[in-house]
Amino acid sequence: MIAVLKHELRLYFHSLTTYIFGSLLLAFVGIGSVLYNIQAAVSNFEYVLSFGSLIFVIIVPILTMRVIAEEKKQKTDQLLYSLPITTTQVVVGKYLSLLMIYLVPLCLICFYPLIFSQFGDVYLLTAYGSILAFFVMGSALIAIGVFISSLTENQGFAAGIGIAIILLNYYSVRLSEYVSSTALGSVIAMCIVVIGLGVIIQYLTKNNYLAYGICSVLMVGIIITYFVDSAKLEGMLPSIMTKLSLFERFSVFVNGVFDITAIVYYLTVIVFFLFLSVQSLEKRRYN
Repeated sequence: MIAVLKHELRLYFHSLTTYIFGSLLLAFVGIGSVLYNIQAAVSNFEYVLSFGSLIFVIIVPILTMRVIAEEKKQKTDQLLYSLPITTTQVVVGKYLSLLMIYLVPLCLICFYPLIFSQFGDVYLLTAYGSILAFFVMGSALIAIGVFISSLTENQGFAAGIGIAIILLNYYSVRLSEYVSSTALGSVIAMCIVVIGLGVIIQYLTKNNYLAYGICSVLMVGIIITYFVDSAKLEGMLPSIMTKLSLFERFSVFVNGVFDITAIVYYLTVIVFFLFLSVQSLEKRRYN
């Protein structure tokens, strides 16, 4: 795993992608600092991070699009399979290298609250709690990007899908105000999600019976719930869209509350999508 980590870091620091990622993140946070902390004279640095979180829509897909997709395209992933390490170690090594790239500009951002505190009162505890949450949220988004990269050989396609998914997650709370809150609407939406889950399971396992079986059980459960007590499904779709939003959970930290459940949610997302990435590579190895 250490060998993979060193190899990836060497590649990233010799590529333009790393510097684009860092410069865009620092530029966006810098613009937010000018707008909030300097121009508006607001002492809350966490507002700057809330403003800067939008840049994840662009920089995360740029950073993660090649991490596995390029290996598949160049057929160098076969060399990884021949190494005396597990697929999990390969994925974790690549993921840790991305986190280190992410930490470089974030370490610079950590100096901002200290600099601004020399010219006024800055809530350092809240600021650094928000920076920690900002790091964990970004780590979760990077894990999603790694999984998307593991599904294709086309870097552009991986970047496009990544932008669409992160953008949808960013605006999911606003979109939840316009979706149906009726029980029937929730049933239709949940059935679509179940079908999507079945497609992913079939792709990762190549087992049609497993995919069809899980989809059938979930759909039967949804339909039974609808006919037995449809009131339980009312308003479920907007609620799910809100709870699944990574950015909405970050807003709790912006309001000055260190939410442990949000941190646990981010860590769960990281583990889940890294697990899916491992399964995607295992499928290719066995094929």
